[in-house]
Amino acid sequence: MSHRYYRLPGGLVRALDANTPFPALSEALQEPNGLIAVDGDLSAKRLLEAYQLGIFPWFSAGEPILWWSPDPRMVLFPQELKISKSLSKRLKKPDYEVRFNTVFSEVIQACANTGRDGQDGTWITQQIMDGYSQLHALGYAHSAETWIDGKLVGGLYGVRIGNMFYGESMFHHVTDASKLAFVHMVKHLQQGGCGMIDCQMKTAHLISLGAREISRAEFSQRLDELVHYPS
Repeated sequence: MSHRYYRLPGGLVRALDANTPFPALSEALQEPNGLIAVDGDLSAKRLLEAYQLGIFPWFSAGEPILWWSPDPRMVLFPQELKISKSLSKRLKKPDYEVRFNTVFSEVIQACANTGRDGQDGTWITQQIMDGYSQLHALGYAHSAETWIDGKLVGGLYGVRIGNMFYGESMFHHVTDASKLAFVHMVKHLQQGGCGMIDCQMKTAHLISLGAREISRAEFSQRLDELVHYPS
């Protein structure tokens, strides 16, 4: 089967049509780090295929769909979660509640609308929201939500396949609200047998919570074992 390709400064990148499979991870570009395919769609079928291979979509409004598999990969092993003294104190306060999957659409909308330092706009386009809402309806996409005084003040969403969880985005309207949801989600996942949480890209915030980088090869090997467990 012949495939279409985009020629970029870093090399050739496969263009996805409706029935085009993702290329092998070894074909991902080194620069920009991990770009592996362009185009395609954000149907539940395509998203699930991507995640099981260790590939995720990330693009801005006005761009084609871009698919990535960076090397190294930022991950958190649930048993390595770090909780600072200040966060530990915050977790013990009784003034908040963490819920799961009660307002998924509101969480993803808040992730899209909440401003972030150093970012102009959002990568969570309507296409993204529609695609992950499909995954939520099918039982794959999940939200963790922090509530205070009956109001949603922070949270996150991601995708679970087998014993693998892929974190996608977080937001907070109150200090530490996203961290509260994150800690409760990690503990919930650990209790449920989840072996690894994909954090995608390295940030100081994730490092502070215990995440670390592993090679794409190690990530792919662990992923292949974890995604085949029943959820």
